[in-house]
Amino acid sequence: MRRWCRAVIDAEAVGRGLEVLIDVEVSATDRKTFLDFEDTVASYEEVIAFRRMFGRPDYFIRVAVADHAAYEAFLTGKLTGIPCVLRVESHLTMKTIKAGP
Repeated sequence: MRRWCRAVIDAEAVGRGLEVLIDVEVSATDRKTFLDFEDTVASYEEVIAFRRMFGRPDYFIRVAVADHAAYEAFLTGKLTGIPCVLRVESHLTMKTIKAGP
């Protein structure tokens, strides 16, 4: 019988108290651009979940940062600086009701 263990980490204590959900649309028609975008975004330490979606948006990204200033730095210094990014919509959490692993 398998037993699963998991650590519960205080996100705020490790400088990741603000979680933001981001919808991203890209302007790319070739596979290389999509793959380059995915490699770049996946490499960012702030990104804790990253999915390519069917339909709109093209991508769903979940980031964890220290605060609003850190999110602004991520958004303006990294994400929107990628040439193929067409549209970004940020969703900040008001209250977490239930969180998954």
